[in-house]
Amino acid sequence: MATHIIGPEVVLYDLACIDGECFSPVVWRIRLMLNYKQIPYRTVFVEFPDIEPTLKALDISPALGEKKYSVPAIHYLPSNKYIMDSDAISKFLEFTYPKPSVQLSSDLGTKIEAQGRATLGPVLSITVPPREIDHLSPRAAEYFRRTREVRWGRTLESLIEGDNEEQAWIAAKEGMKEQDKLIKTNRARGPFLLGAKPSYTDFFIAGVMESTRIVHEASFRRHMKEVEGTQAIYKACLPWMVKRD
Repeated sequence: MATHIIGPEVVLYDLACIDGECFSPVVWRIRLMLNYKQIPYRTVFVEFPDIEPTLKALDISPALGEKKYSVPAIHYLPSNKYIMDSDAISKFLEFTYPKPSVQLSSDLGTKIEAQGRATLGPVLSITVPPREIDHLSPRAAEYFRRTREVRWGRTLESLIEGDNEEQAWIAAKEGMKEQDKLIKTNRARGPFLLGAKPSYTDFFIAGVMESTRIVHEASFRRHMKEVEGTQAIYKACLPWMVKRD
């Protein structure tokens, strides 16, 4: 009796690292959604310097603003459709694969995402880049260092000199306390932000946490300690992190 093998319906373009797994927080949101919905897909990992030429060759329209091409991007094979940008991809996946459903937005989720970018974002922008380079191939690491140091006007190593890291965590402390309260708003109804079912904001949170864990576990653990409510979300999302490549 022949075995029916289901082929991939989606090709996910992800950021390459030497660990051979997803480590981009933005891509993790989409990977979590693909895994949660059990959408058959395969991954194409792309090095930092190859993102623009790879996506441009696929005839994907450039984004407005400074960053013209970025991952995640997907190729939806049934209709030969290419999509770039995590928000656009999430809307497409929810429309095309409505079950199980993922609530893409909520007032609470919007507030938490904005606060996370404002509060935790500055911390991770200091703690992650100097370690992220260790997870890249030599060619990608050279590109990452050159472009970031020109953009920021300083070396990657200078970001974590002296007590820079500790001062960043201290500055974020009050904001993280407020975020912890918000995350626990519906905790009595389940482990996720809105209760028993994951929302896109849960994937936003879990994606940031998992990418941080891969790059710098000490920052991951401190984040879970300072924003204790994230622990339940992260643990509940672990089943959808099994497929990582």
